[in-house]
Parts: sequence; structure tokens; C-alpha cells
Amino acid sequence: MSCFVEVAPDSHFSLQNLPFGVFRPRTGGPARVGSRIGDFVLDLAALEAAGHFRSPEFGDAQPFASDSLNAFMALDRPAWRHARAVLQRLLTGERSALPADALRPLAEVEMLLPARIGDYTDFYASYHHAHNVGTMLRGAENALMPNWLHLPVGYHGRASSIVLDGTPVRRPRGQIKPPDAPAPIFGPTRSLDYELEVAFFVGPGNALGQPVPIERAEEHIFGFVLMNDWSARDVQAWEYQPLGPFLAKNFCTSISPWVVTLEALEPFRRPLPAQSPEPLPYLRGGSTYDLVLEAHLQAPGAEPFAVTRTNFQNLYWSAAQMLAHHTCGGCNLQPGDLLGSGTVSGPTEESRGCLLERTWRGAHPLTLSNGATRKQLEDGDTLTLTGWAQGDGFRVGFGEVGGTILPAHDAP
Repeated sequence: MSCFVEVAPDSHFSLQNLPFGVFRPRTGGPARVGSRIGDFVLDLAALEAAGHFRSPEFGDAQPFASDSLNAFMALDRPAWRHARAVLQRLLTGERSALPADALRPLAEVEMLLPARIGDYTDFYASYHHAHNVGTMLRGAENALMPNWLHLPVGYHGRASSIVLDGTPVRRPRGQIKPPDAPAPIFGPTRSLDYELEVAFFVGPGNALGQPVPIERAEEHIFGFVLMNDWSARDVQAWEYQPLGPFLAKNFCTSISPWVVTLEALEPFRRPLPAQSPEPLPYLRGGSTYDLVLEAHLQAPGAEPFAVTRTNFQNLYWSAAQMLAHHTCGGCNLQPGDLLGSGTVSGPTEESRGCLLERTWRGAHPLTLSNGATRKQLEDGDTLTLTGWAQGDGFRVGFGEVGGTILPAHDAP
């Protein structure tokens, strides 16, 4: 396909991608839904007003003149495919077919959170991450808990503190129990970390009490974003037993602004790695995607440092399995809910998806170009995630999600 918008071969936002997001013109005006092509944003509200999406798939729905993707997510895969086909047809046709103001330079818009996120769940779906962390805490013989190979382990997170790429991250405070201290202390975390994750947005929900079968799980997945679930490791070590993460995770979670659809990722679908023991019947299914994932650290006075290079295929549990398990007890998911994969780690040191693993709990600090070392993130550090699928002469990517660490607020 030939597009009249010039797109570099290494751009994440090719004609084969066309992700969805929400933006506001910097010159003023309401927020609306857009799609990204190269360094431009296509205004879908303007196309909607011009009648380009009228179809049986959309019915009476007009979801694009909105400050969120929730109404569009609430439709179904035929509607999503129709919208994508319309965009590809328009972008490979004549420029004059678009309304005059429908194509906006990226620099002229402000990106917003893509959805109103009602609920957020984070999983723990990488075998290598779970095994590494378990080995550090309990030894290699007891690295995995007995349930880990039988179900996608997860916990409910905090939706209100999910922020967009570029939002600064304030160092959190909490209770910390130093190993040699008789009692916990209260103060800023000394072990701030990143977690390289991929998350997916729920499309149509399910009724309360009605599980989603594994073979239909992808009908409820709208698309994927990059996610950094910032973590305060020392706070987590003291508070997580017996109920799991709390203050260590609820202070900030960052996501990328563009939601990449399953249709765009379809050429990169791959079989799920073998699971042993075989999951119970309600979890048998799902696949994965060949996505390159990277984390880069920019410390003050140092050159950028590639901390992690891994692949989405390193996940043990699939997105479909996560969604099916989430609903198997009758939980009702809703459009715009966000489900995270957990840290994506691989079998090599360079493919470990957080500093806890990369430095092996601080035993092997990373050395930067200026001689400084890092066991954990310091104030002033900027951590950026990126990811893409590589096609033949094109990419389908997510862009970036980054944040700079700010000092903790004064104690309350």
C-alpha cells in the first residue's frame, strides 16, 4: 500500500499500524479520538462528521467526538476492523478526500490518556521474572510458588494513578524495614525500580457472573500499550505479606498514548511457548506476539544506557489466558479496563525487565558512561520504554513511555 503521508521505514507508526489514541489541539478545542500515521495525527472526529464511518458495523454509534476511547472500545471487532479499513483506504487515496483540518502535525496536539480506566489488574506472567525474583527471595529450589504454573497470578491495582507518557514520577514514601533495624521506619523509598510491561485494554465487557471462555477471550481485547509499573522494592518487601503489593505500586503507573490493535499485530502472532503442566481446560488457548521491548536509562551527566532488551514472547501466559482467568469466577470486565502483563523478562541478563533482576538485588550494579553506578533509580533519572514489531520494510510500534524521577515530597 502506498500512503500519501511520508513515513520513514523505522517509524513505529506505519500504514500497517494505525493505532488509536485521544488528543487535544494545542490551539484549543475539545478532546477527540485520533489515529497516528508517521508524524501526523488523523482526526477521527472530523472524519466521523464527514460521514466516513457510516456503516452497519457502526450502526448509530458516533464514538470519535469524545475524550476517551471507551465508546469505541465498547463496540466489537467488526467495527474496529471497519474503522481500520476506512483509514487505510483514505490514506492510500487522494489527499483531497480528507477534510482540510483532519491531518494534524504531531507537534500541534497534546496527547491524553486513551481511556477512562475504571479498573486495573496487573499479572505476574513471565516465567523468567517470577523465577529470578523467587530465587533471590527463597532460593532456586523454591523459586516458584506451587500455583504459578497452573494459573496467571495477578493482583488488583490502582486505576487513579495511571498516567501518560512524560508524566514525572514523584518518589514515594512508605514504611521500610531495614534488615538490621528492630522496627520499621517511614521515609522515601531507597529502592525505586521500573517494570517493563505490556498491557491491554478491554473492549466489550462481560456480564457479572458470566465468564468469558478462552476461545472468545480475544473478542474482548481491544489493543495493547506499553506500561511501566514503577515499584518501590523496599516498601514492597515489608508490606506485601500476606496480601500483596499496596503502597509499593499504587503511587504511579505509566502507559504509552497509542493503543495498537490486534489487527495491526496479526502478522506478528506466534504460538505460545509450551506450558507444562498443561493448564486446566478453561485456560487452554491463546497465542503471543513477536514484539521487541526495550528500556533505556538517561541519568544526569551520562550517556543513555540500554538497560533491557527483551521480547513479548518471553511471557509464559497469554493475554487471552489472563482475561479468561480474570473472568472465570464471574468478575465483570468493562470497556476501558486495563490488564498488565507483569514484568517481561527473558533468559539472559540483558533481557531482564527491571533493575531488581538486572543488578541481582543490588549485588551487580550497572556502570554508566560517566562512571556512576545504579542499583536503583535515582532522582533526576529518566527511564523510557519502547517496543515494536518488525515487518518487511515497516514497523508496527508503540512509540515510547517515559518518566523522570522527582524527589519525594516533605514528610507529612
